[in-house]
Amino acid sequence: MLLEMKVPSPGESISEVEILDWLVQDGDYVEKDQSIAEIDSDKATLELPAEESGTIKILVESGEVVSVGDVVCTINTNDKNNKKKPVVDVAETEINKQVKVKSERLSKSDLKITPLASAMAHENKIDKEELQALNAKGKITKDDINEILDREKFKGERSTYRSKMSSLRKKVSKRLVAVKNETAMLTTFNEVDMTAIIEIRKEYKEQFKACHGVNLGFMSFFTKAVTLSILDFKDVNSMIDGDEIIHHTYSDIGIAVSAPKGLMVPVLRNAEMMTFCQIEKEILRLATKARDGKIAIEDMLGGTFTITNGGIFGSMLSTPIINPPQSAILGMHNIVERAVVVNGEIVIKPIMYVALSYDHRIIDGRESVGFLCRVKECLENPKEHLMNNNIMESLEL
Repeated sequence: MLLEMKVPSPGESISEVEILDWLVQDGDYVEKDQSIAEIDSDKATLELPAEESGTIKILVESGEVVSVGDVVCTINTNDKNNKKKPVVDVAETEINKQVKVKSERLSKSDLKITPLASAMAHENKIDKEELQALNAKGKITKDDINEILDREKFKGERSTYRSKMSSLRKKVSKRLVAVKNETAMLTTFNEVDMTAIIEIRKEYKEQFKACHGVNLGFMSFFTKAVTLSILDFKDVNSMIDGDEIIHHTYSDIGIAVSAPKGLMVPVLRNAEMMTFCQIEKEILRLATKARDGKIAIEDMLGGTFTITNGGIFGSMLSTPIINPPQSAILGMHNIVERAVVVNGEIVIKPIMYVALSYDHRIIDGRESVGFLCRVKECLENPKEHLMNNNIMESLEL
């Protein structure tokens, strides 16, 4: 029986995908559920599994864009009992394999050059044209050759190449440009004294990992601070739909993750109801899936607010771009010991700069600044604002 393999739908609103790469060769025997191809949509890269065992015939080349539902290969299931190993032809033709490189000898009749300089030029494969240019100035000596060799030391390889943009990268590019052109994006900044969080992590991180199997990171503190602050500044968690504003009674927080295929934003559903442990475990699960290329479309759909952490790459300050159709995004950055004034005295504190980019069409300056100040307040005193003055209970220890 000849089974037609069709492109499955990666998710809603996706009508086309790109055959990124075939993981098998035409004519190979494949097993049921074996990954035979990678398909790239504008949201994620997914693997295409074989529906049955048999011999595969590839109908679409790598790099081609096809519609959802198109047949991309067939599997001859009659070959189930005739499993064949691919035959590798180890014989290689010798025709045109050997390339004879002949160095043109420099004769005295062609150039005025000393025997030693001639030998050096031949040994170092210096172009005859370059030697002829020197010859116009007089007889070429070993000093002239050494001068050429010194210049060559500073000549690096110069080349360019082109690579095709993935569907995900093209989609991201269009969305980023659209955000800049279609929103009234503005960014406000503040600084956070991270002393309290660092001390909590230092004291409880080992116990937290032993108890829950995950690290107590900064992201759980920021997620809790954001969901709490949203309660006081609801417009930050809203979005525009035509002439209406959609208000969300829940907080689905997107966490920006750098994956091999590009930037992905998996979503923590109902993050306002999660504990520190649940947030850390879910972030680890989603980030691992994204980095392994196994993230599903459903993991990235929705989202009412996004947090991105450029600090892991060493960024001191940035203006993050809103993730549409959301109206705001919080940018975290690196933690640096800085001199600050506390009670009239200069002291050293671990400071992180934070940035909130927002759509000014829906969020006014008062709300944006107030929201960021509320986040700062929660982060600088997490025991009171995020843990109800009970660290052990909040961390489920």
